Amino acid sequence: MKLDFHPFIRVEGVPGKEFRKQKVDILNYSAVIFTSRNSVDHFFRVCEELKLKVSQDCKYFCITEAVALYLQKFILYRKRKVFFGADGTTKSLLDVMNKHRENEKFLFPSSDSQKKDIEEWMKANKCEYATASLYKTVSNDVKDVLAATSYDMIVFFSPSGVKSLFENMPKFKQNGTAIGAFGPTTSAAVEEAGLRLDLKAPAPQAPSMVAALEKYLSERGKK
Repeated sequence: MKLDFHPFIRVEGVPGKEFRKQKVDILNYSAVIFTSRNSVDHFFRVCEELKLKVSQDCKYFCITEAVALYLQKFILYRKRKVFFGADGTTKSLLDVMNKHRENEKFLFPSSDSQKKDIEEWMKANKCEYATASLYKTVSNDVKDVLAATSYDMIVFFSPSGVKSLFENMPKFKQNGTAIGAFGPTTSAAVEEAGLRLDLKAPAPQAPSMVAALEKYLSERGKK
């Protein structure tokens, strides 16, 4: 089995000068929400570009413990107040935020393709908040890669990857190519694009895409 990794998308930061046009005063918020390492990187990059010093009293709400620990690159972790969801789901993050929503003003650094569920929750719960678009996803040119090789399966890890496929190959036909997707929003994007979804992860017996692939190939080998 041959496995190739070709990212369909890349992340580009929004320059500090361009961010100013959003008229969001970062220092006016007492809590920051991070849903990925990208959001951490670009939040502190913009702060550095704009020469902003974030208060030591600022609280950080992270979707996973891994993202929370990543903050150590930028802050003195033990001296700040850092919270994270119990199981890495949006629901667990919102459960944590709910305990603080009446006392905090939330800033939500995001990309141009960020899911809206956290913002919708804050709006529904009358939180004081603002979103800050600090980075964006851009399609990579993978036309030559797709043209040169006939792949048995293409696996996507974000809805942006599905979008990139059709930007590169508007007339793409799935035919016998299997399609895999990681995460519910990616799976939905595959189906909304009119593609047949052959492999979905995570699943109870396959929490990772690697495990899902192993299970899928094992079952195919038995046929």
